[in-house]
Amino acid sequence: MPIANAAPATTVADPVHTLYQKITWKLIPFLCFCYLAAYLDRINIGFAKLQMLDQLHFSETAFGLGAGLFFVGYILFEVPSNLILERVGAKIWIARIMITWGLLSACTMLVTSTTQFYILRFLLGAAEAGFLPGVLYYLTTWFPTHRRGRIIALFMIGLPLSSVIGGPLSGWIMGHFDNMGGLRGWQWLFLIEAVPSVLLGIWTFWALPNSYQQAKWLSPEEKTLLESELRKDDADGADSKHSFRDGFFNLKVWMLGGIDFSILLSAYAMGFWMPTFIRNAGITDTFHIGILTALPSVAALLGMLLIGASSDKHRERRWHIIVPFFIGAAAMATSTFFTHNVVATVALFAIASAAIIGAVPVFFSLPATFLKGTAAATGFALACSLANIAGLVSNSLMGVAIDVTGSSAGALWFFAGCLILSSFLVIALPAKLVNR
Repeated sequence: MPIANAAPATTVADPVHTLYQKITWKLIPFLCFCYLAAYLDRINIGFAKLQMLDQLHFSETAFGLGAGLFFVGYILFEVPSNLILERVGAKIWIARIMITWGLLSACTMLVTSTTQFYILRFLLGAAEAGFLPGVLYYLTTWFPTHRRGRIIALFMIGLPLSSVIGGPLSGWIMGHFDNMGGLRGWQWLFLIEAVPSVLLGIWTFWALPNSYQQAKWLSPEEKTLLESELRKDDADGADSKHSFRDGFFNLKVWMLGGIDFSILLSAYAMGFWMPTFIRNAGITDTFHIGILTALPSVAALLGMLLIGASSDKHRERRWHIIVPFFIGAAAMATSTFFTHNVVATVALFAIASAAIIGAVPVFFSLPATFLKGTAAATGFALACSLANIAGLVSNSLMGVAIDVTGSSAGALWFFAGCLILSSFLVIALPAKLVNR
């Protein structure tokens, strides 16, 4: 008598994997869009420059200083902002950040003098201060160390997406709306692109729980499981520091600030000046410049996802930063020999973007491997504050280099050299500590 076939075995889903899938879908897309809006409001000045310099009679040096003053306000208020976020909660503080920066970005359309330009850029930096380190700290309260490379990469794709979407959009706005309603294209640019920031800021009150304990979309069982996973991670990092002093006076945090400084020198050079590089290569139409500006950002997006996933898979952090640094430095330095060749310019900056910006999520997974609680909030903010001095240096140096020498080559070679030097700081980080 034939034996009946046994019922097919059912695959039981891993409850931890299912839980983190749910958390990822609930938090990351929203935070990614917020970061996209933030970065778009930060770098759209690079497109506005194509029109506003001639209309307002600004020099390249004045523009570079104004673009850089954003980071003075950003640096001064970053640590206080992150400490306030830890105290009042992510929902209120991230909403405040987004709404105020959106309104100030829109006000840039009213600028008529360099003094007004400088003041608004400073205030915009002060308003946005704390957003990135605040979100990075917030994510450490949801995800254990070994999951953060990929998660931070997913969140930070908002950075390259801001150029992928914002490049063509900015070019189209400036071309299509120019002289409409008595306003120039660059004025419409600031007004239109500020709207998403304000709307997302308002939405934050409903979309973002302050902690997993307050997440209405998690069941009591899921909260218990998540708490268990985070406790395991705390046990693995038993030597982690917790206080403000531990975060502020930690040598590794200052080393991370130096590493990120090198990253941002190059990232801001590409983010703020890419439209100028492409125009100098022979492209004059603003929409076409926008399309070409998006291509290196697509490469950066892919680089972030691939490098972040590889770093988590192999539980290795240091070489996932060092190797991209060398590749990015080489590509950026080589671009100086092809300034009048648009294909080579775009291709080389695409390689540089994929490597340098691709390593950013891996870098930002490092502070929480040795800092927790208030120390983590302080450490993230301090590292970002030190690094964002690069925004002032990068933009000012680029503007002076172009005004004095007629070329950006000297600045780009300097930025490439800084990446190579910062690789030695990366290798000095203890592998046993950061490779988790």
